[in-house]
Amino acid sequence: MAKASSPAVELEVGDRTVRLSNPDRVYFPDHGWTKLDLAQYYLSVGDGIVRALRERPCMLHRFPEGLAGEKVHQKRIPHGAPPWLETVRLHFPRWNRTADELCVTELASVVWAVQMSTVEFHPWNSRRADTERPDEWRIDLDPMPDCDLATVKRVAHVAHEVLDELGITGYPKTSGGSGLHVYVRIEPEWPFGDVRRAALAFAREVERRADGEATTTWWRKDRDPSTVFVDYNQNARDHTIASAYSVRGVPDGTVSTPFTWDELDGIEPREWTLATVPARFAELGDLMSTIDDEAFRLDTLLEWAERDERDGAAPPPDPD
Repeated sequence: MAKASSPAVELEVGDRTVRLSNPDRVYFPDHGWTKLDLAQYYLSVGDGIVRALRERPCMLHRFPEGLAGEKVHQKRIPHGAPPWLETVRLHFPRWNRTADELCVTELASVVWAVQMSTVEFHPWNSRRADTERPDEWRIDLDPMPDCDLATVKRVAHVAHEVLDELGITGYPKTSGGSGLHVYVRIEPEWPFGDVRRAALAFAREVERRADGEATTTWWRKDRDPSTVFVDYNQNARDHTIASAYSVRGVPDGTVSTPFTWDELDGIEPREWTLATVPARFAELGDLMSTIDDEAFRLDTLLEWAERDERDGAAPPPDPD
């Protein structure tokens, strides 16, 4: 028997009209949130999600049947996409293939992706003007299985301290899961390998200062399960994490939510969902609205990397 479908609706998004089919399809069964709820969420944080994705190649995490069904990681834009949708062509040397990925320049592109059953947006840390030179350095604080939120927060304070000493402004956000991220705008001068090497030097400095609560140990099996892995590998080419304001494909519909450093000690990331973040956004606006105001350099961190290597530290393993 064919599944019943609800009539399509048309959403006015700027100068575009985006058709949303099956708007009543439930995507989050635990809460009854629908495809239309998801689209309206992204409309409510429009400035923030577009700023987070603008001009970046973007992988889409799609759930064609909602969270109860299969998850699809989609790089290539399908045939039949609207002619106004913008893309960027990427080359993947390992397979000697190319892919035309979504390149968001306006909110209608985000809503079109929701029409295509996208829940999560995972952009590159480079932009289409030069996809091989990142303009965003990502600090990923990834807790191991026995690590609690209080520990993650303490390590985040250490990361903030090191950034302050470097004279660098970092913009924190929740991951939408159990970790925290900090984003830094950088000059698009260095290739991925150098950005990753600088990120490792920073991670090692955090590890040295964090009283055993942070680790840069590469193999998961070798890490203390109560520590925070400072995952410098998220700066490798074609490694992506959920953008600011992206909903996560988890039952409670948590959102990767920007916050201020002053809020850090009091945040409860599980409370920020597609149902609650719109009111926060309406009150505070985009807390990453100034991220493009200043781009920072990696020279000092690359000097730290050279120092560590002279002192016997191993270079970063090849990205997986």
